[in-house]
Amino acid sequence: MTLTRDLLIGGKDVPAASGRTEEDVNPFTGEVYARVAAAGPEDVRRAVDAADAAFEGWAALSPFARRAILLKAADILDGKAEQVAEMMANEAGGTRPWAMFNAGLGANMLREAAAAVTAPRGEVLTSQQEGVLGMAVREPLGVVAAFAPWNAPVILGVRAVAAPLAAGNTVVVKASEDAPVACALFVADVLREAGLPDGVLNVVTNAREDAAEIAETLIADPRVRAVNFTGSTGVGRIIGTHAARHLKPAVLELGGKNAVIVLEDADLDYAVDAATFGVFMNAGQICMSGDRVLVHASLADEFCRRFAAKAASLPAGDPTRPETVIGPLVTADAARRVAALVRDAVGKGATVLTGGGDPDGAVHPATVLTDVPEDADLHHAEAFGPVCVVRTFTTDDEAVALANDTENGLTCGIITENATHGLSLARRVRTGIVHVNDQSVGDEPQAPFGGVKASGYGRFGGRWGIEAFSATRWVTVATEHAHYPF
Repeated sequence: MTLTRDLLIGGKDVPAASGRTEEDVNPFTGEVYARVAAAGPEDVRRAVDAADAAFEGWAALSPFARRAILLKAADILDGKAEQVAEMMANEAGGTRPWAMFNAGLGANMLREAAAAVTAPRGEVLTSQQEGVLGMAVREPLGVVAAFAPWNAPVILGVRAVAAPLAAGNTVVVKASEDAPVACALFVADVLREAGLPDGVLNVVTNAREDAAEIAETLIADPRVRAVNFTGSTGVGRIIGTHAARHLKPAVLELGGKNAVIVLEDADLDYAVDAATFGVFMNAGQICMSGDRVLVHASLADEFCRRFAAKAASLPAGDPTRPETVIGPLVTADAARRVAALVRDAVGKGATVLTGGGDPDGAVHPATVLTDVPEDADLHHAEAFGPVCVVRTFTTDDEAVALANDTENGLTCGIITENATHGLSLARRVRTGIVHVNDQSVGDEPQAPFGGVKASGYGRFGGRWGIEAFSATRWVTVATEHAHYPF
């Protein structure tokens, strides 16, 4: 049965002012999973109206009351894991393990945000003036514009709102067109059930062709005081430009061209298992996915043989089947885009170790390539699909140069049995995140998550998320009368 969902504005489910709707399609079956309201600029303004009206009350609410709501929401989300699995399979092609991870990490993100509500915040300052107490305090900004993506919809939907809410802000979420239910409406349902006051969180869904106008209208509204975006580098540049034009801070977590480096002393079985997970989890549709596996030349032949064999054995297809590892990409167009990257690379001299060819609808086979030339599109472009390139190196300097040969800088994995060696390399790789003796995909709610270079700026997670969505204010109290020169 097809779901029907309206906008969430001021605690009420309301249709778009125009009455328009947008279809949300199951990428594996091609059937319509949901019909959601297609907002226009007037709906965005209504959502900001509601968030602005709710801000003063939410910011003034007892920290313990805010914490209780977030903790209750975490428990509710934990209890809805099966619903998350069904929803993510139908809406975004997510496999069951990926959905369960989304539910679990999303709940823990809410718990971490709850802990941050009552954590110490601020500093006592020295003063050059006698009898003055100086303080640096953190205060909420106001209305936050959040953009929730589709690829890890519950994780990133929660991340879009948890820290801003914990800091005392209200939020308007613009949902992804590819997973509006999972990444925004479902998250809002959980928080509403937990007792979040009306208007504190509002959700806008839209037709694909209206996305640019909706985003610009939301960011341009003078009552919106900060921007929170996770998505591609291309769209992130546009969002960042809009935010800068209106002098609004932004946290941007953008694309990656991540490397998994396999050093000479690596345990080969572990390296193959780690790289397989880092490359092919969620069909490679993770910003942290390992697009490139860099292997020491002494291990390359045996690594490639085992890695290609394991990739070829991964069950692909229907995401509702428990054994499926490679589910569909988010759309058939996305699968065709990935196939075109592979075809271009092969046409320019790359070798296919496994996979390649045409996709089956939205399902693209797990693909491993070698000998990809620098003039191939795949050498620079983020694959965002079940595809990786294996390259070899002989020295640490060469490995570091290859890892840094990208405009992106999100994450990196370094597989080694020598943590000291791995750490020395980690310090030379220009990424916001690096995992020694692990692959490139990892997220924990208390850790500072974010990239450098074209992978964005700002950090989510722990106290860094609270700092991103609050402002430091200097406050002084004079304990005695001051003396003035006139």
